[in-house]
Parts: sequence; structure tokens; C-alpha cells
Amino acid sequence: MEGLLARLPADLWTVPYAGSRYPGSPAATADPDLALGGNCQLYAYEVLRRFGRPLPPLRSAELWADRTATLRVPEPAPLDLLLFSPDGTAYGAHVGLWAAEDAILHLCREAGRPAVWSRADFAARPRYRELVGVKRVRAGRPV
Repeated sequence: MEGLLARLPADLWTVPYAGSRYPGSPAATADPDLALGGNCQLYAYEVLRRFGRPLPPLRSAELWADRTATLRVPEPAPLDLLLFSPDGTAYGAHVGLWAAEDAILHLCREAGRPAVWSRADFAARPRYRELVGVKRVRAGRPV
């Protein structure tokens, strides 16, 4: 799991899970410091921002529907967003980042801190068993 994971800043490995801190939430808007915690989307967006790929504060269903800042791709590459849900729908989907071959970086309540799971790890959990799809940040897009 070299490459992206090896280059991930140390402070992004210690972010606590906080479900009330999501993109556009009052708590995250008032103080965007991830040291206070975040949900899966807020975490993924901060990782993307640190690697020069900022996104607007889209919620999961908005992210899946978006065609301006992101595009759907059939296979993931490093820093692509993967959306998971119990039934394959995007509303309330969990978001992770493809870090390396079968290594998905994400933040969830179960782990409490950033974790790297395989696709099989997600499939083994009912709330993440279905891959909704993969989104890639468009290059050179305005923020």
C-alpha cells in the first residue's frame, strides 16, 4: 500500500469519526478543522483537497448525481471516490477513496479513525455491501 497511503499527511490518520460533521453541516462550516472529527465525506473531501483535488460540499446523493465536478468511471484509480450502501442507492451512501489495488481509505463509526479496507471488507458488512459506483474528480474544474 505504498504511494498514496505513504504520502498521506500524519494528521489525516488521526481524524476521529463524528457523524454530525458532514459537508455543509453547521458544525463543519463553523469550524472546518478535521481534528474535531468528520464523517466519511468530509474526510474524503479533505484528503482530496490536500492532494490538489478540491470538491464542493456535496452530500452522497448529490455527489453521485453531479456531472460538473466529477464524472462516473467504470474502474477506480488512486483518489477516486467509491460509494457504498446496503441497497446500491446513493442516498446516504458511505464514501471512501481508492488508495491502491483493493485498498480503500475511509472513515467510519465502526473503526472510529481512518482505516484501509478491501472490497471484501465492505461486502462483509450489511450497511456497505453494495458498491453504488465510482466517481472521479474532473481535472481543471473551477471550485
